Amino acid sequence: MPTRYGLILAGGRGTRFWPRSRRNHAKQVLSIMGERSLIQSTVDRLAPLIPPDRLWVLTNEHLREEIVQQLPAIPRRQILAEPMQRNTAPAIGLAAQILHSIDRNAVMGVFPSDHVIAKPRRYLQFARAAFHAADEGNMVVLGIAPRWAETGYGYLEFPRGTGPGSLDPMRVLKFREKPDTRTAAKYVAAKRFYWNAGMFFWRAEVLLDALRRHLPKTATILASLPPFSGRRFPAALAHAFPLCENISIDYAVLERAKNVVGLACDDIGWNDVGSWNAVYELLPKDRDGNVARSLMVSAESRGNYIDAGNKLVALLGASNLIVVDTPDALLIAGRDRAQQVGDLVKLLEQNKREDLL
Repeated sequence: MPTRYGLILAGGRGTRFWPRSRRNHAKQVLSIMGERSLIQSTVDRLAPLIPPDRLWVLTNEHLREEIVQQLPAIPRRQILAEPMQRNTAPAIGLAAQILHSIDRNAVMGVFPSDHVIAKPRRYLQFARAAFHAADEGNMVVLGIAPRWAETGYGYLEFPRGTGPGSLDPMRVLKFREKPDTRTAAKYVAAKRFYWNAGMFFWRAEVLLDALRRHLPKTATILASLPPFSGRRFPAALAHAFPLCENISIDYAVLERAKNVVGLACDDIGWNDVGSWNAVYELLPKDRDGNVARSLMVSAESRGNYIDAGNKLVALLGASNLIVVDTPDALLIAGRDRAQQVGDLVKLLEQNKREDLL
């Protein structure tokens, strides 16, 4: 479909993947799960649905050149660096503004750059159904059937009786914020609450209408930009974009809009790869439950994740550790503390260690 476009959001820093993830080489451009980086794998996965020349990438100035090098099939001008991080509502609104100016019938999908989807064929069935629903004027979200009582994700509430796997869109009754443990367990037991995967589909004009209604200041700022192909666009964007409100698309639009539907996905092998421990869980293990991405010898050591490049790592009596070695930094952490690695980056910022960021 010539009116179908994709927006890949690639502006995050991935601080929980320090010391591999840095400002100039963040999580989305790392080869965490194989030879291809996460953003390359995203483009590969979407190829049967959206060719690279109709993909757009929004990133930051630190990562843009690396992404340009990694994605040569995407036209360089379609890989944009945001002048300032302003969350997903302004970012998606900017892309919708550009696409609508190019193609009045544009239907866009919004995709994270750093997730893993182990069953791409099944995933594409849901994505195609979502595009069709979006073409009819709906705002569409994908929900992932929860596999445990996760407190780190937002949830979508579907009508009673909603089961995973149908390609027919269902009305989203409510967006639920990240719950506490007890509430998350209730969501899983109810079988009609799904993880919000951060993948959205809509006509560009529908999204722009919603922004004018629910986020008028940002909508006005974006509408004031000159044509994307003109010489004035870069300077105008640098001036205007920081004036946009810093707010997510969920808070700004989706929680208020009336025409939001969702697809309740079954098993597509989705994982947001949110920490080193998530990588450990995804990769094959030896008989002692160790994951070694470099040379390792071990004795009486279990449940460790080792990533030390060409260096040999010898373990003795070590359990449930994350060991990640780079030329200028070494991380040693308990696997149960993997979500807190980003706190170390904050400490480095406080100590003004720009060389390690």
